[in-house]
Amino acid sequence: MDNTTNVTYITLDGHVELDKYKYVYFIITLMVYLMILCCNFVVIYVICTNRCLHEPMYIFIAALLCNALFGTTALYPKLLSDFLSETRVVSFEACTFQSFFIYTYGSSEFTLLSAMAYDRYVSICKPLQYATLVKMSTVKKILFCCWFLPSCENSVSMILMYQIKLCKFKLNRIYCNNNAVVRLSCQGGSVRNNYALFVFTIAVFPPVIFVIYSYTRILEVSLRNPKEVRRKALHTCLPHLFVFTNYTVTTCFEIISSRLETNIPQIISIIMSVENLLFPPLFNPIIYGLKMKDILRRIKQMIRHRTRPISF
Repeated sequence: MDNTTNVTYITLDGHVELDKYKYVYFIITLMVYLMILCCNFVVIYVICTNRCLHEPMYIFIAALLCNALFGTTALYPKLLSDFLSETRVVSFEACTFQSFFIYTYGSSEFTLLSAMAYDRYVSICKPLQYATLVKMSTVKKILFCCWFLPSCENSVSMILMYQIKLCKFKLNRIYCNNNAVVRLSCQGGSVRNNYALFVFTIAVFPPVIFVIYSYTRILEVSLRNPKEVRRKALHTCLPHLFVFTNYTVTTCFEIISSRLETNIPQIISIIMSVENLLFPPLFNPIIYGLKMKDILRRIKQMIRHRTRPISF
């Protein structure tokens, strides 16, 4: 394509290796998306409708699951329609917005997980100050920051990306990605890549460092306490630690697939690129629903109430 031509539509060319079994992939993806919606909605509903669960720990869980719905809705509806489409094109504006939503989801996930680590840290290491340090007003401010700051960071990325002129139109992905779109640009993308690296650094490293510090302190305090206290701390912290590790690993895979896209098989790149929008949204509600006794008990009560036979 001529370098003077400004491309306004992008072809998502990452579906090529999926075409042979596209209807199978459509059914599997649809089932996964419905499971994500169902599992997350159930846990959110249980937390919202039971006043005994209106505590910071459960509010943060509900916020994390809401964020998962936000992120997956930015991907799955478009992905499902592309499986049934022959063209698989997206306007440059829509591509920019999809990238913004997915990256905002990713940044918010890290901040929410670090907020949950703070809640557990105060609860276990400073129990007498918990009511003062983790008030509902504080929780609201934390949640506001968890969504507002990532939105601001990624808004700048969206503005920078929206200003570029595209000379190529084929994106070797199944969804829009900042780094991949910049490669289609007529100009150099050093400014945008540097800003993307800056956003990645402040979105990932501070939360990761804070979570590691929090759990190191929790471990130190737990080891100085009786076995029953250690068991309780393990029961409340293990789900969060597993979720955090799961999300960090899948995000690293997504970054690797984005940066080394030309050096690995396309099907591997596709799998790696969707992991952080597949495993965390699907498994987080299951992990919290099964591991958190109060949530599990309320879910069982809801199921028993719904399935209770009608007496005449």
